[in-house]
Amino acid sequence: MVQKLAAAAATALVIAGGAWWALQPGDSAATSTGAMLGSASAETTAPADTAAAAAIDPAWLTDRSMGSPDAPVKLTEYASFTCPHCANFSETVFQQLKTNYIDTGKVHFTLREVYFDKFGLLAGMMARCGGEDRYFGFVETFFQNQKTWLGADDPAVITENLKRIGRTGGMTDEQIDTCWANRDFANALVENFQKNMTTDAIEGTPSFMIDGVKFANMSYEEFAKVLDDKLQ
Repeated sequence: MVQKLAAAAATALVIAGGAWWALQPGDSAATSTGAMLGSASAETTAPADTAAAAAIDPAWLTDRSMGSPDAPVKLTEYASFTCPHCANFSETVFQQLKTNYIDTGKVHFTLREVYFDKFGLLAGMMARCGGEDRYFGFVETFFQNQKTWLGADDPAVITENLKRIGRTGGMTDEQIDTCWANRDFANALVENFQKNMTTDAIEGTPSFMIDGVKFANMSYEEFAKVLDDKLQ
């Protein structure tokens, strides 16, 4: 199954007359850890601490990928960090794809973030500010612990849960707050998301582009068949 995307609604959450909602009073941060984040120091993982709120590191905006760039098959996933179907895909399908196709050099994988809501965007911003080498560690943690960090009714608790994940990944509160306060960064991510969504006609998450062809969510067996056919 997929979570349907309402592009206009997602946009309104982020860019409303230029207003930036990321850190309202009381919106500090919330739970759950992730062993895959490692224990590198904040100085080596987060570039946001010395950046002015209006500055954007171009590296923060690039697509995040894994696997060999020379792999014969290119796989792009469109996913939201707050989408339960995306979390289920991560837990039940992705690890097998990674082991059998990405890590073996057969598939080059790219993740493109979809922003349904404020918290999905905050998660994406923090993961990117944390450093490219730790991005997929954050991603795995967001999905594995989605019900925990996103499960509260209080927005302040959810953002505190996210901030706690950031600390586990080696970021400081100052680095996270600076990252989240960057209006230009948030708007640029949303613009990229809208452009990619329109180009690939994405209507829900998770969705996939395999060598330029769109596919809906699939089981591992269905994925393997498509990939094997292309590899032949």
